[in-house]
Amino acid sequence: MEWLLDPTIWVGLLTLVILEIVLGIDNLIFIAILADKLPPAERDRARVLGLLLALVMRLALLTAISSLVRLTTPLLSVGGAEFSGRDLILMAGGFFLLFKGTIELHDRLEGRRDESSAARAYPSFWVIVTQIVVLDAVFSLDAVITAVGMVEQLAVMMVAVVIAVGIMLLASKPLTRFINSHPTVVVLCLGFLLMIGFSLVAESFGFKVPKGYLYAAIAFSVIIEMLNQISRRQGNKIEARRPMRERTAEAVLRLLGKQLPDQAADQVPNPVGAASGLTFGVEERNMVSGVLSLAERSIHSVMTPRTEVSWVDLDDDPQLIQKQIAMVPHSFFPVCRGSLDEVVGIGRAKDMIADLIKHGHIRRASLRVPLIVHDTISIIRLMDTLKRSRGQLVLVADEFGTIQGLVTPIDVFEAIAGEFPDEDETPDIAADGKDQWKVDGAADLHHLEQVLETEGLVDDDQDYTTLAGYLLERFGHLPAPGDACDVEGPHSTFRFEVLQIDGRRIAQVLIRKVGERTHHRNQPAG
Repeated sequence: MEWLLDPTIWVGLLTLVILEIVLGIDNLIFIAILADKLPPAERDRARVLGLLLALVMRLALLTAISSLVRLTTPLLSVGGAEFSGRDLILMAGGFFLLFKGTIELHDRLEGRRDESSAARAYPSFWVIVTQIVVLDAVFSLDAVITAVGMVEQLAVMMVAVVIAVGIMLLASKPLTRFINSHPTVVVLCLGFLLMIGFSLVAESFGFKVPKGYLYAAIAFSVIIEMLNQISRRQGNKIEARRPMRERTAEAVLRLLGKQLPDQAADQVPNPVGAASGLTFGVEERNMVSGVLSLAERSIHSVMTPRTEVSWVDLDDDPQLIQKQIAMVPHSFFPVCRGSLDEVVGIGRAKDMIADLIKHGHIRRASLRVPLIVHDTISIIRLMDTLKRSRGQLVLVADEFGTIQGLVTPIDVFEAIAGEFPDEDETPDIAADGKDQWKVDGAADLHHLEQVLETEGLVDDDQDYTTLAGYLLERFGHLPAPGDACDVEGPHSTFRFEVLQIDGRRIAQVLIRKVGERTHHRNQPAG
């Protein structure tokens, strides 16, 4: 036992422990990748069992040093090349690593694990353990040969192997968790295994690849990946500072196939016939998009404007009022005196008809108290008001008290699901042939974007919410029938031609798709 007092023995032991750990890292990486294929409850057991088998195999090989030395004796000669037992083991292990690493890398790059939403099928526990044992034999052989070359005492070799495997066992769980939670690290580790497999095959044919070169390449790659992980973590921290609602909305918009503002300049149209890869269908995309954009919309974009409001004037002849109520398919009417701004109350059609037949006039007792909101109210707060209205309409007034329009629950629903025209209404947007639409000037821009499957018409910084407002902004003046302008969307170019002017209002517009997207700025057509 005098060798225990020899300082060179302790230096050799420490050096050998470090080398054994370094040589075992590739084994540990492979065990981590294989264990990830098992159910979560069995992964720790496979990882510990794999390392214990590696320990047992290395100790067994150390006890058979004489047999190990004989492995270097040539056993086979092919074309002048001689192969020993060690060479054959290294060759088999190298080819196994190349094969297994290539299969794993292909599966991860092709994304086969994500092709189906069905329950994941796990391989047998003992199939994975068998693969670990095969690789343990190769890696253990390399580690034991290193130990034999470093020190002479068998006890020192065994102690070094036990300490190295013990340290690897403690570090294996966090290392495995880190590797399997970072896809890029897994791909990097598979690259290491391919490189090691190639070096084993080359060594079995007599081409010695210095280990220093391999470890230098691995160390350089690890440093680059560390910088990559740090950069990604900083990016995640910056992203986490953004509001959750904004990040969630962007994620859903990507599913809807919508381009984000910072992507507009770099958007490239899909080739004809190429799969779009969208998660939702057209109707689903429009509805979800309507929900997401609802909170940001102005009340002007969902209300019925003043010029289209049907209201009852108490100063009119009772028979005329009765005829008006019978002809308009609405359940509620604003009841005013002389002007829409002089609101007396909200009347239900059947109650007013009953009053006109029985009493010859509309009684104030039959009217409901009008609900009036300011035109700057948000859609979310407006919905709370509509819930309290018990189905009746809500009037919208500006800061001067002038009635701007009215809103009903169906108006909010149309903002999400599209138009539901009444009997006395025609759709604001009607198809007029292939890639051609006739559109009312009062058509909502959000709905128009959905129908045209384009973007860029809505501008939250502007006050307009209708097609007429958009065109007036574009032209800068009231256009004449026949005036047109071209508008470029993310994928297509559209021509907007004014068909009809009603007083000072754009009444009808013809929209045609005239080509794919170009990279020129939008300009009015000459």
